[in-house]
This record gives sequence, structure tokens and C-alpha cells, in this order.
Amino acid sequence: MFDLIVRGGTLPDGRVADIGIVGDRITAIGSLDTAESGHVIDAFGDLVSPPFVDPHFHMDATLSFGSPRINASGTLLEGIGLWGELKQVMTQDDIKVRALTYCDWAASMGLLAIRSHVDTCDDRLLGVEALLEVKEQVKEYIDLQLVAFPQDGFYRDPTARENTIRALDMGVDVVGGIPHFERTMADGAMSVKELCEIAAARGLQVDMHCDESDDPHSRHIETLAYETQRLGLHGRVTGSHLTSMHSMDNYYVSKLLPLMVESEINVIPNPLINIVIQGRHDTFPKRRGLTRVKEMLAMGINVGWGQDCVLDPWYSLGTADMLDVAFMGLHVAQMTSPEDMQTCFNMVTVNNAKTMGLTDYGLHVGAKASLVVLDASNPIEALRLRPARLWVVANGRVISQSPRADATLSLPKRPISTHRRHHPEAI
Repeated sequence: MFDLIVRGGTLPDGRVADIGIVGDRITAIGSLDTAESGHVIDAFGDLVSPPFVDPHFHMDATLSFGSPRINASGTLLEGIGLWGELKQVMTQDDIKVRALTYCDWAASMGLLAIRSHVDTCDDRLLGVEALLEVKEQVKEYIDLQLVAFPQDGFYRDPTARENTIRALDMGVDVVGGIPHFERTMADGAMSVKELCEIAAARGLQVDMHCDESDDPHSRHIETLAYETQRLGLHGRVTGSHLTSMHSMDNYYVSKLLPLMVESEINVIPNPLINIVIQGRHDTFPKRRGLTRVKEMLAMGINVGWGQDCVLDPWYSLGTADMLDVAFMGLHVAQMTSPEDMQTCFNMVTVNNAKTMGLTDYGLHVGAKASLVVLDASNPIEALRLRPARLWVVANGRVISQSPRADATLSLPKRPISTHRRHHPEAI
């Protein structure tokens, strides 16, 4: 007897199977035709996926677009300045309301694990306190990890070091940093060293905004990889953005990539944001800020796509849909072969789960019973359509349902018909 059976769905690897759930765990996968259940989801012809995962977001800033003004230049630096203005007027309740609204969006899209950087350069630590409360409030359906992020520079801001340690003492999960925003390259390298040492001493993961720049001489990823090896942090460290790699010379990169492989560093490019923020100082040829995704994947580096921003000082769009992120990523990275597109789907599911260290994630017996049923027949079709999330299941409970995106057509000289978007014969 199961509490829930998801019947007849197509898994991302192409298998068709039933999934049996008891409590908050998957207890059977296969043919469950004769099994009884208190609740059955009919997923015949639909894609059943593990939940989407976003390992790079800024929940303290989300949904604040236009307050107190708009980023007129569209640059990273004006966005950071604007965020400093917003911090002066926002309240803890404001942060919580915006964050919970975003979590509602995420749940409806099957996004059930999020790593959010939270600014630690505010002496009041309003964002830290607010998001720790939000984390507790949503824990039954969203895995929310928080990164202690000294937005204005671990050394550059006079109280950032003290506040970052305070945030970790309060229960923030991951150590963050932004070495390319320090006053000098030397300070940036020193910040990487000290922050990694803090993480090692506390047994924590590291996730740094690293080299989010068009400057090919911004090479803090090299220091991050070195410190990872020196301190034995293999697999626990993430370099986010790494956009300066799009401007580095190939000889240097040929040395850098093996160092990253040895360090087992995870990498999170953020294509929606990077391609609109980077290259703002260029005329033509104009760089579009994406790191060397295909090259890193070919080397066996764990790479995933991140959302980064939704309606905030840096980005005026966004939806909480990780398929939008992967769709943009595959275009900018030119990953359009069937194999590459399957990889892009994996990058917003299993690859990102690995970055976050989600050990009970996936569609297998014993895993947490969290999954998404999509109105598509396979991962590539899901990327093409970004379809409705028909059912979202979190820890064994259905938390969201959406109708199919069907259209009833009444066209001249043609019979009335219902158009199913993901049926090839309807094209």
C-alpha cells in the first residue's frame, strides 16, 4: 500500500515507470499495476523529473525592482551601488514578504532547492535574520541554503569580516566571498585564503562570486582552486560566474582547467544575468559574459546553471523557472546537439543538486519523495517548451497543480480542434 503512486511517467533517462511513495520517501520504481494507493497521479505521456535546483540566487534582493530607482546603465557596479541604497530603506518584514512570494513562485515551478547568497555588509544583518526565518518557514517543501556573502568586499567593507562571522554563528550554511570586488588583486587573493580557512575550520561549504568581470587578469579562480587543494575542501567549493574566463588567453586556460579538475570545484554560470551585465564597456566585437561551459564539462568539471536574479537591482526580468535559465544557457553556450541539450537539463537538476550537496535527491528508491510532472514527453521537449508543471510533489505531498497548456482552435475552413503543444503531430 502506497500513499501516492505516480503512474506511467517517462523518466529523464527515457524509462517509463511507476513511482511508489510512502511518507516522504520513494519506496518503489517499476511496474506497480496491481499496487494500491491512497492517491494516484496519471503521468502517462508526461515527463517525471526530480525537482529543479537553483544553486545561485539573491533572495534578499528579489522582487525589489524599481526601489528606490532603476539601474540605468545595466552594469554590475551600478547594481551594487543601487543595492546599497535599497539597504538603507528596506525592512526585515519587506525582505520576508518578497522572499516568501518568490518561494511560492519557485514551488509552483517545481524549484524545490535554492542556494541564496545573503548580504553580510549590513551591520543590522536584516537579510540574514529574515532569510533564516524564511528558511524555517519553507523547510517542508523547499531546501533553502544560505551563503554568508560580503557583497561590498570582505576587506573593502570595514565591518564585513565581523558580520560574515556573525552570520555563520547565527546558522548560515555556506561561506561566500567576492574577491574581484576587493580594492586590489592582492586583497582579493587574501580574502579567498581567509574565507576558505574559515570554511575549513567550521566544516562548511564555500561558494564565491569569482571573477565576475570582463578583465582577463581577474584570476581568483586559480587561488580558489589552490586553497581548495591546500585545505582539503575537494567537492565542497563552488566558483560562481567565472566570466573573466571568456577573455583569458587559451594557454593560461589550458593550465587553469586541470587545476580546477584536481580541486573538484563546482562551477555555476548564470546565463540570464551574465549576458546582460557583462560586456557593457565593449563596442564591437562585444563580449557576452559566459564562462567556458563546454570546455569545463568536457574536462569532467561539475557545471550547473544558476538563476542569480529575478526583478532586482541587476535584472528586470525573471520567473523562477530553471528551464528558462537552461534555455538561455544552451543558446549562449551553443549547446544545441541532443546530447548537449540533455546535459543542459541535467545542469538544472542533478548537477546543481551535487553542487548543493543534496544527498537524498533524485528518482531512486530511498530518495526524498520530491518530483515534478511536466507537460512534455522528454527533457529536450521540456527545454523547447518550458511547459506547465502539472504536479509538483514535495516530501510526498502534492503542493502544486497546473492545467495543461492546451488551446481550442476555431479556424476558417477547418474543424474545431484541441492543440496539444508537445504532440509532434500537432505541428
